[in-house]
Amino acid sequence: MSTSNSEITVRLSIMMFLQFFIWGGWFVTLGTFLGNNINASDGQIAQAFSTQSWGAIIAPFIIGLIADRYFNAERILAVLHLVGAVLMYLMSNTTEFSVFYPYVLGYMILYMPTLALVNSVAFRTMSDPSKDFSKIRVWGTIGWILAGLVISFVFSWDSQEAIASGMLKNTFLMTAIAAGALGLFSFTLPKTPPVVDKNEKAGIREILGLDALKLLTDRNFAVFFFSSVLICIPLAFYYQNANPFLTEIGVANATGKMTIGQISEVLFMLLLPVFLKKYGIKKTLLFGMLAWALRYLLFAFGNGDELVFMLLTGIALHGICYDFFFVSGQIYTDSKAGEKFKSSAQGLITLATYGVGMLIGFWAAGKISEYYVTADGHAWESIWVIPAIFSAVVFLIFTFSFKNETIEYKED
Repeated sequence: MSTSNSEITVRLSIMMFLQFFIWGGWFVTLGTFLGNNINASDGQIAQAFSTQSWGAIIAPFIIGLIADRYFNAERILAVLHLVGAVLMYLMSNTTEFSVFYPYVLGYMILYMPTLALVNSVAFRTMSDPSKDFSKIRVWGTIGWILAGLVISFVFSWDSQEAIASGMLKNTFLMTAIAAGALGLFSFTLPKTPPVVDKNEKAGIREILGLDALKLLTDRNFAVFFFSSVLICIPLAFYYQNANPFLTEIGVANATGKMTIGQISEVLFMLLLPVFLKKYGIKKTLLFGMLAWALRYLLFAFGNGDELVFMLLTGIALHGICYDFFFVSGQIYTDSKAGEKFKSSAQGLITLATYGVGMLIGFWAAGKISEYYVTADGHAWESIWVIPAIFSAVVFLIFTFSFKNETIEYKED
């Protein structure tokens, strides 16, 4: 089917909207919820966030061994979200971390494969993905933004009073409803049958993208690969600590204001082709790395009063942080891999960054946050300076180790 069919376009857009409304509806405020509703320690909060990485590591097995071989993608998507809705409901009623953790781990193991599944349904339905996908994917970003706005500006679940009364649990209930809706809606999506013969043997190398390891013999790609893993360590600090930090220092409507980051993501995505053409891949990647260091310095020295503009600027840098490093990195990986290793190379990068890199990052963020606990909360300046310095070090390593090269960038 072609996305020129307006009905199909609308259905795929709804799918993307709900997919990321779900993620933005609970993951942003997870640290705040755990710290206030369950009295979880910073180490325990790190364990909860690390489930995203474990989900990213396990996801290729679910996709490679099940989704690509035995069942339609839209049906697996439906089942995963329906089961996820039940787990999300159970999380909302949990008061002990020992009970909460198995639920969140199970949920992320189910959710992370759905990121690939929605792409699979969309790509295989479109007649011209390079032209049509961005128009549909943008609804995912809109979904994430709307979730934050609903939490902060419609229901005020993240206000100090609401948090104290336990109302932040409603974010899980909202997400459970959205997950149930997407689960049921997924049965109406275009049929997306398996792409691999179920009798064809699946090796671990193919599933995890390990065939692409031979690309590491290219010095430039090796520098990029290991820099990607390293930069994901400070990245984890933002996901894990930003909302608790803003809430703790008294920034009103923190969750809604964090959607500035997603809005900037859309804007800088439009600017990315311009930067790639004018500055090349090396400088574009360096802009992204430098933005991480600057963001954390702004967080370290800003406050919730007269210097709140520094915090908002740090949030707004998300577009450069994400688009200029991760999206341009995907483009660079695609250009280096060649036709034979395109899929495995992207899978390997995802496994290394969202899996290994962020797993280390969440652990480090938990340890450092725990170390800087004070009588009044946390010594946030000390906490944010550490990922700022780490990002700057990765920036310098990449600057002197990566040789600039020209890549082909196709503009739609």
